[in-house]
Amino acid sequence: MSQVLWATLAGLIGILFVIYQASGVLRKDPGNPAMQEISGAIHEGAMAFLKREYSVIAIFLVILFVILAAGISIYSAIAFVVGAACSISAGYIGMQISTRANTRTAQAATKGYNAAMAVAFPGGSVMGMSVVGIGLFALSLIYYIFSNVPGLDAFKATDIVAGFSMGASFVALFARVGGGIYTKAADVGADLVGKVESGIPEDDPRNPAVIADLVGDNVGDVAGMGADLYESYVGSIVSSMVIAAAVFPDPAAKLKGITFSLGMAAVGVIASILGTFFVRTGEKGDPAGALRKGTYASSIFMIIGSFFLSRYYYGSLGVFWAAVGGLVAGVVTGLVAEMYTSGKSVENLATTCKTGPATNIISGMALSMRSTVLPLLFIAGATLLAYYLAGFFGIAISAIGMLSIAGMTVSVDAYGPISDNAGGIAEMAHLGKNVREITDSLDAAGNTTAAIAKGFAIGSAALTALALFFAYIHAAGLAAMDLLNASVVAGLFIGAMVPYVFAAGAMEAVGRAAFGVVEEVRRQFREIKGLMEGKARAEYAACVDITTRGALREMVAPGLLAVVIPLVVGIILGKEALGGLLAGAVA
Repeated sequence: MSQVLWATLAGLIGILFVIYQASGVLRKDPGNPAMQEISGAIHEGAMAFLKREYSVIAIFLVILFVILAAGISIYSAIAFVVGAACSISAGYIGMQISTRANTRTAQAATKGYNAAMAVAFPGGSVMGMSVVGIGLFALSLIYYIFSNVPGLDAFKATDIVAGFSMGASFVALFARVGGGIYTKAADVGADLVGKVESGIPEDDPRNPAVIADLVGDNVGDVAGMGADLYESYVGSIVSSMVIAAAVFPDPAAKLKGITFSLGMAAVGVIASILGTFFVRTGEKGDPAGALRKGTYASSIFMIIGSFFLSRYYYGSLGVFWAAVGGLVAGVVTGLVAEMYTSGKSVENLATTCKTGPATNIISGMALSMRSTVLPLLFIAGATLLAYYLAGFFGIAISAIGMLSIAGMTVSVDAYGPISDNAGGIAEMAHLGKNVREITDSLDAAGNTTAAIAKGFAIGSAALTALALFFAYIHAAGLAAMDLLNASVVAGLFIGAMVPYVFAAGAMEAVGRAAFGVVEEVRRQFREIKGLMEGKARAEYAACVDITTRGALREMVAPGLLAVVIPLVVGIILGKEALGGLLAGAVA
């Protein structure tokens, strides 16, 4: 069991690296008083939203803690709360730094590309490394503790830590939905009334929703995306541990599979840390290239580390190739996302605007649908490769491989909102054209990396869900999913329906929340004299408050829907139907 503590140590190293990066960012110059005032408003709005969101989540956490303690065990309930608390902690830390790094990035941009990049990316890496550092540290430590509790052992403890993964998933569900609703509602309100109706530039201080828009970038792509990938990261490790305890024939093989899973995650943490040192750009500025270098470097370090770990544990390379297959699928998913959100793809899509918005929307939908082909083929290939090399355990290891560099992936994603905010601060504080050009270049790379991270998040979630599905099959004692069983078929149809119902609810929620922002922006333009001329100050706090209340109110229904439907299906139709539902939802 000493190997488990090595994983704990790797997680601790990740946390120490977070402290190092955060202290480095905070030592940078925050700029003039005007910049600090704008950054302070963004920080205040973001943290206010986060605190109110976490307060809502806490209510449901208490209810579920009681249910789990009474229905399953107090140990599972404790693991559930710890998993949720760690996700909340990572989001809180990441948000604290990202909303302080923005003004420091804008100030550093007065010195050049490299100086700005040297603030923006370390600021994003605080979120990225918090996800993997806190996640691995807490998961490995709680597993070690429960495996030594009287009445439990190393194998029963894997069922307990499944509660840890459940807690992470619960927070991710609400954080992703709530953050997404806030982001898009503020974005629509700021752009529709400000840019389209009133014809004022992006991030113009006359726009009452500009601060809400900048806050939304953080709550969606820092806290929201961080919670999302934290959930997938933890879920991949837990599913591998559960499958190892279920499928291997003897205790030694079971324990080896469990500790190997944690060891792979530990290698990934170190690889992500090393990769951050390769993110550098010259004075001519190629931030996208610098971010790619960091991702490739992390991937190479992960491949090298997993090779030696596989040889040490098994003496063969079956599980190594399973992990590499998952990692390659993840990198390819990111590259495909970049290909479809930049270059010729975007240029060709832009030409469709010549005939109006309708043809642009149609072409855009077609382009997005086509972009799913290559990632899904690679994920399918990785799944087949992993299964033939190492069975169900190999599929779980493939998921860990894909998520092994989650520290770097989330860092790259969180860099985007910091750069975007820096551009907004530069515009509102009138820092000059040269500074805005640098922040726009960083932001352009951030927009692409956001698409990459979202593609990576979806791909990794699919592979992790597949691994968790196999873990459920073993835990439920189902030998196979029989498509001639009416309950299974019914579950498949319901499962395929759930994402559409969830998406419809989320989109309606954005529309309702955005309506309030649009009406408020119009009211201020209409009633505040001198606002359009730049002689009066907009009431930024009003839009922030409306968006916050709307997002928190609207996030509950979609979140509960995703929790309640599987419970109802499982209780009424049975475990076979629930298995079908899970398979349908994954597909």
